[in-house]
Amino acid sequence: MTEFTHFGSSGDARMIDIAGKDATRRTATALGSVRMLPDTLKMITEEKTHKGDVLGVARLAGIMGAKQTSQLIPLCHQIQLTSVSIEFQPLMGPARIEIKATVTSTGKTGVEMEALTAVSVAALAVYDMVKSVDRAMEISDIRVIFKGGGKSGRFEGRE
Repeated sequence: MTEFTHFGSSGDARMIDIAGKDATRRTATALGSVRMLPDTLKMITEEKTHKGDVLGVARLAGIMGAKQTSQLIPLCHQIQLTSVSIEFQPLMGPARIEIKATVTSTGKTGVEMEALTAVSVAALAVYDMVKSVDRAMEISDIRVIFKGGGKSGRFEGRE
């Protein structure tokens, strides 16, 4: 059975010592969605909201979120990111925007948390920008769909 690495022998929380690990190229991609009313999706895609370019603001928010992950998540290492990209795909049936974040770094630990944070913060920014017209939006299905690099190698999840 895999043991939890963020707990010491007495059960106390601890930050993992990564000093002995090799620096390798690390990549992670996360995916999530914001479900909304069809009219809300149309407003966003046609850039007809009162607050302006929803997806542009959400992209910046997601990038900023990835950069702040170690400040938000206890025991996360501060990582020098080499790239963060955020993609949006508006979809109907049900009306939603899928958010995909890919984060890369060359370092001693993975970037899965940064990718998950980027998607989460981008989704929150979408919600914040249009909540005045659709308070019932749902943020859901946030997950890692790809991880590469490091000792544990490659992981591919469900899209």
